Amino acid sequence: MNSVLALMAFAIGVVVPLQAAINNQLKQLLDGSTVLAALISFAVGTVSLALLAVCSGQKFSGLAQLARGEWWMFLGGLLGAFFVFGTTLLAPRLGVATMLSLIIAGQVCTSLLFDRFGWLSMPLREVNLPRLAGALLVVAGVLLVNFGDKWFGR
Repeated sequence: MNSVLALMAFAIGVVVPLQAAINNQLKQLLDGSTVLAALISFAVGTVSLALLAVCSGQKFSGLAQLARGEWWMFLGGLLGAFFVFGTTLLAPRLGVATMLSLIIAGQVCTSLLFDRFGWLSMPLREVNLPRLAGALLVVAGVLLVNFGDKWFGR
């Protein structure tokens, strides 16, 4: 595994709870509107990506290919909006650790299916016993994060 890519993946994981907390503060500023907080978050993200595209010399002519895309190829933005909206809504209600442990469990379980079946042209990867054990450990971690104090006392 490329260590730079692994570090980047870890950094993304680090910023997710930060993003949820920041968006929650933005929601408070906007009279409690989760939708407006998510909208502002996406607007800032859109401007940031546009600047990155310009600064990195991206060829905007490639956008002409969008007309050839299938309808479902545009769902990524909708799913991203659901994620940002959902984390902004759930973080203050569930707590960041509970919310993220459940998100991570869902990601690990679903990603194993993507690896096994190669959905949406993702590369096939073996789902072997060590990987399944890792997924079960993640689920065990979710259970401990959410119910450990009830099971083991405070």
